[in-house]
Amino acid sequence: MKKLLAYLKDYKVETVMGPLFKLLEATFELIVPLVVAAIIDTGIGMGDKPYIIRMGLVLVLLGAVGFTCSVIAQYFAAKASACFAAAVKRDLFKNIQSLSYEQIDKLGTNTLITRMTSDMNQVQQGINLSLRLLLRSPFVVFGAMIMAFTIDVHQAMIFLITIIILSIVVFGIMLWQIPRYKEVQVRLDKVLGLTRENLSGVRVIRAFHRENEEVKDFRNKNEKLTVLQEHVGRVSALMNPLTYVILNLAIIILLKSGADKVYAGVLTTGAVVALYNYMSQILVELVKLANLIITITRSIACGNRIQAMMEEKNSMEEGTLDASKASDSDYVLEFDNVSMRYQSDGEDSIENVSFSVKKGESLGIIGGTGSGKTTLINLIPRFYDATKGCVKYKGVDVKEYTTESLRNVIGIVPQKAVLFKGTIRDNLKWGNDKATDAELMEAIEIAQAVDVVKSKKGGLDAEITQAGRNLSGGQKQRLTIARALVKKPEIIILDDSSSALDNMTDSRLRSAISEIDYKPVMVVVSQRASSVRNCDKIIVLDDGMVAGIGTHNELMTSCETYAEIYESQYGKDDPNMFTKGTAKTAIEMLREAGANA
Repeated sequence: MKKLLAYLKDYKVETVMGPLFKLLEATFELIVPLVVAAIIDTGIGMGDKPYIIRMGLVLVLLGAVGFTCSVIAQYFAAKASACFAAAVKRDLFKNIQSLSYEQIDKLGTNTLITRMTSDMNQVQQGINLSLRLLLRSPFVVFGAMIMAFTIDVHQAMIFLITIIILSIVVFGIMLWQIPRYKEVQVRLDKVLGLTRENLSGVRVIRAFHRENEEVKDFRNKNEKLTVLQEHVGRVSALMNPLTYVILNLAIIILLKSGADKVYAGVLTTGAVVALYNYMSQILVELVKLANLIITITRSIACGNRIQAMMEEKNSMEEGTLDASKASDSDYVLEFDNVSMRYQSDGEDSIENVSFSVKKGESLGIIGGTGSGKTTLINLIPRFYDATKGCVKYKGVDVKEYTTESLRNVIGIVPQKAVLFKGTIRDNLKWGNDKATDAELMEAIEIAQAVDVVKSKKGGLDAEITQAGRNLSGGQKQRLTIARALVKKPEIIILDDSSSALDNMTDSRLRSAISEIDYKPVMVVVSQRASSVRNCDKIIVLDDGMVAGIGTHNELMTSCETYAEIYESQYGKDDPNMFTKGTAKTAIEMLREAGANA
């Protein structure tokens, strides 16, 4: 939390002026009981109406000046806390964006969102209240006690004893609450995480009629949070009655001893009233201070979690070479005995994968669900680092390049087509923010998305809603492909990105990409054999292992896994099917034909 407070250094004026004006307000508040005492003793006691009017105007002036100081203090405190929160959020978001996929997987999106929202709001509230009350409340408590000593030492001892007892009660309850509030925050995280998961997956929940089960699960977690909050709330509720009982007992003792002194002529009636007002001020400020400390405790807990997130640095070492200036090599992409294991897994997701791809070649990757296809391609742009072996771009380990330059030469179309709120042009320019409309349309044509743009009112300026909800799955996929093509990458990765396209559109798309002038390496990941069968090289993955590498025809005769995949999709009677048996028959027929000739 201490490191976060450094963000306040840019708002030194606000952090000084806020507490300063609060102390001024408190000073005027401490003067009020003395003015009231003077009105009672001098004005009312002597029947001096002009004096009462003058002192009444003084009270009005003190109230007006105090109110003005309070508003000014609130303004400075609000400005400092809001600007502080904005600066921390900006850097926190920037740091989250710099983390590796592995770290984001470990932390979880729910945790990251909670840090950016509820935790940040709690810290902002703590800063605001601290600037306003952290100095004011102790100042009023000790100021009231000192003022009591100026009136009567013996009566002030009642104040001192009362403050000690009140402090024990208030801070005792507060110390009990602190760990419970931390637990409340943890349980709140779980409820918020479950809420986000349900809202993002609402369609799936309804499709499987899981509403009742999810409601039950939410109710259970929410009830646990509620029970703990009620338990803490009940103990917290003891604070006011206990403090008021102690205060009222102190007031009774104060009034009794004060009345005796008034009767003896040692104290005036106004002085007793002033002492009573000071006692009331002490109670109010002690309760405020206790609540403030609880808020600060929550803020510190949340701030520590935010600081821990800020201190989380990218686990990948940054390279120094510029991938866009890499020298030509025989192979654009190489995997040399590469294995990859996720941090929480007990075994490798892919193991001992080796292959190489030349410029302009197409590489198909096929395999069953969970075979490691996406893991393999995530190593190319260095979303993850290989745990063994080496991934090379133009003969150089990808770890040697800067992350930015490496990803600038790679166009990626992920499994889930993700578009952002804005226009079609805005989304496509993610690939190249300097691209002209002609370049955008060229990419759109290659991606077979011309009809998508024409069908939308406004063309390139057509609005896309959040997550592209006003587009179909196929339309989104084609636009994400166009977005990747706009940057004119050396390597374009299509991670099952044509699953929503019909076979004809998919075929035209792959044909158009293969005819691009600058001849990028095309990596096609798919579970459909038709999407990869025309690739120059096909890798067949089976449970993270390479089951075969070759062309379609080669794999049909040499790789049982690939033949099974093809057969499961097209059947044994498919005219394009080329099995080991048919190959043998064809060769024998040719030999026989030659012999007959």
